[in-house]
Amino acid sequence: MNEEALQKALSETQNLGEMPDADAVGTVGSPDCGDMVRLWIKYREKDGRKVIDKASFQSFGCQTAIAVASIATELIRGKTKEEALAMKADDLSRPLGALPPMKIHCGQMVEGALKAALEAEAAEKKAAPIEAPSQAGTLADALSAAGKTAGKVKIVMQPPTTAS
Repeated sequence: MNEEALQKALSETQNLGEMPDADAVGTVGSPDCGDMVRLWIKYREKDGRKVIDKASFQSFGCQTAIAVASIATELIRGKTKEEALAMKADDLSRPLGALPPMKIHCGQMVEGALKAALEAEAAEKKAAPIEAPSQAGTLADALSAAGKTAGKVKIVMQPPTTAS
């Protein structure tokens, strides 16, 4: 992994936060292990095609997960749903260089959140509109709710570390 690229992605994090008017939302991860990513997607029409206009994210996890999610929200901009679905974890994390084995799951979580958002949108069109639990509230709300049923969840916000 390119440490310089990681630090740049963290110091210049893009598209962090909720998107209240999103067209699609996907969440992956487990409050038990502490790694979770939620991704919001908003579309627009461009040249007669529906493309991703913007995306945002929230992440509870390591710095690599935050960096990959930030980069991914930029990489999927302008892509159709099908093009975005074709992207794999290594496509989404490529600007950071090859991830070490213990960080590969970070890219996989972001890929999972993207696919969950895009597939949830398709499922909503086929089914009656029911608000899915993964789309209600913030990622912190999901962690808090999970903590009520699965044990205690403690969220500790840490400032980004600087490379030494």
